[in-house]
Amino acid sequence: MRRRIFFPEALFFLTCLWHLILYGMVSSIPGESEMHYLERTKWWREGRFGIFIHWGPVSLVGTEIGWSRGSSVPVEVYDNLYKKFNPTKFNPQIWAKLFKQAGAKYVVIVTKHMDGFSMFPSEFTDYDSASTPSGRDFIGELVKAIRDEGLRVMFYYCLSDWYHPHYLPRPYYIQDPPGHQRNFNIYQEFVKNQIKELCERYHPDGIWFDNAGDLLPLEEWRPNELFQIIHSINPEAIINNRAILPGDYDTPEQTVGEFNPYRAWESCITLGTQWSWKPNDRIKSLKKCIQLLVNCAGGDGNLLLNVGPTPEGEIEERQANRLREIGQWLSRYGESIYGTRGGPFIPGKWGASTYRGNIVYLHIFNWDDEKLEFPNIDGKVLKYSLLTGGKAKISQTKDKLVVSVPKKYQSDLATIVKLVLDRPVSEIAPRPGPELPEIAIRASNVYQNMSAFGADKAMDGDETTRWATDFGIHSAWLEIDLGKPRRINGVRIKEVSEFGERVRRFAIEYKKDDKSEWKPILMGTTIGDDYLRKFIPITARYWRLNILEATEGPTIWEFELLSPNY
Repeated sequence: MRRRIFFPEALFFLTCLWHLILYGMVSSIPGESEMHYLERTKWWREGRFGIFIHWGPVSLVGTEIGWSRGSSVPVEVYDNLYKKFNPTKFNPQIWAKLFKQAGAKYVVIVTKHMDGFSMFPSEFTDYDSASTPSGRDFIGELVKAIRDEGLRVMFYYCLSDWYHPHYLPRPYYIQDPPGHQRNFNIYQEFVKNQIKELCERYHPDGIWFDNAGDLLPLEEWRPNELFQIIHSINPEAIINNRAILPGDYDTPEQTVGEFNPYRAWESCITLGTQWSWKPNDRIKSLKKCIQLLVNCAGGDGNLLLNVGPTPEGEIEERQANRLREIGQWLSRYGESIYGTRGGPFIPGKWGASTYRGNIVYLHIFNWDDEKLEFPNIDGKVLKYSLLTGGKAKISQTKDKLVVSVPKKYQSDLATIVKLVLDRPVSEIAPRPGPELPEIAIRASNVYQNMSAFGADKAMDGDETTRWATDFGIHSAWLEIDLGKPRRINGVRIKEVSEFGERVRRFAIEYKKDDKSEWKPILMGTTIGDDYLRKFIPITARYWRLNILEATEGPTIWEFELLSPNY
């Protein structure tokens, strides 16, 4: 993701000062001092990486939690799934060990989603885990196992409840029995009782509220009363911003938050394509996961990465392996993530930076050949090293900080350059990172002209997003302008083969410049799930995947141009 926020230093500090003057200290505790807020949230901010768990009876049908009730799954079917929910392979100790191996520092567990099912035995409803064939307290068992591994635990709790007979507004697909009058005050008491129940029984380190409001006037929620209940039981608990009040931190969803060093934030993002378990779901590549984590930390935020366990109570091996791979990366390079702050360079297409004390970590995703030119910083580089292995070269002038790394030492995930400065980095105002040539991507056709299926989705490094074309399209092209000539020696293409291998004939073509004609460098028939081919290196600015024949509208997960050092 490319984020452009270019503040001159003086303007940046004025913006921060304006923010503090206008809003003051914003937290979930009225009148809290900044010192206490920072101490209370320290473990969370320094942790940088957490695991989200969306799990429940809905996993039996593999549809989205809550949202599929009354849409893809009939209400009477959805609401009775709990009677068959018996995850005999659920072992909380295995889950907790996996989260520890992943390098996570905290876990957020869904206790009740908008479908109304409570994943714990509740005194205030029979629509809960005690009423399943297993009769287990899923939340209690997980809390103990996770804490035994030394991790923190927070609870997700959805304020909307489409199951409860007194929740307002009534779901559009529900017709109440004749004479039934919904009373939101009754529902409010139910929420307060469950929040108190969760806090007193399990003492979570925080509450992650969601979906307050719907169509109800916001003032009727009285979230301050919920905050008071939580803090009366656990004064140190942290609370997010989704209960109308701003809480302790913001929660951008399915996207990396903007660079923000004065307001804590956490991006919640799925490992697959939906929150709860989905059979044969596409999961994000290791490269995408690492770059999400780095971009969050570099923006001074956290990453909350979601997993969806199976109906049997397991975290499927594909998801588990990805978490272990993230943990292996963090075991090597965690010093550049844990306990750091974002900056001094604002994240961008080039990558992101973090710092601790007088040390800066440059996480570089994309290069301009073998170097990048950063704006100089108000500090002298005393020494430097390549954390990911190999040799780097740093030159510093009045205006520039030039970082050079030979291609053979550039990491596909993130090349990490460690700089030691002569002053604390916190004294250096954030500034934009290096500019890279713009890569323009366009296609001959996009499915219903929807941005969600745009040409850029085929080159975003995310194997859960795709470029798609309209039905009835039997030929199409995807064109890339690299901004300047670059040396390319291969391609990797991932077709959405679960829809059928639609491509029957294609060509990889190039143009050296605007005046040149398209020339083929590679011809092929089918593509399939993972097509990888090398060819003699060609230096050109324009490249094209030209699909000459397809049985139906072609759709591509990823199209990657490979450099000679791949």
